[in-house]
Amino acid sequence: MCEANAYMMKDGSEHELLMEAVDSVEPEEGGFRLVNIFGEQKFVRGVIHSMSLVDHKVIFRQETAS
Repeated sequence: MCEANAYMMKDGSEHELLMEAVDSVEPEEGGFRLVNIFGEQKFVRGVIHSMSLVDHKVIFRQETAS
């Protein structure tokens, strides 16, 4: 299986689970659309902080204003 779990970074170290079994991460204006293996979808505002394909994790963080 190649799907991953998606998390939102909180307080710099803790991660909040956004969606399990994510099969597709697609960029959209202002964020990303996540689709899991069951066809469920979720829009995430933010940027990708890190990805670990070995650990099956995609970690997002809120975009900071520049």
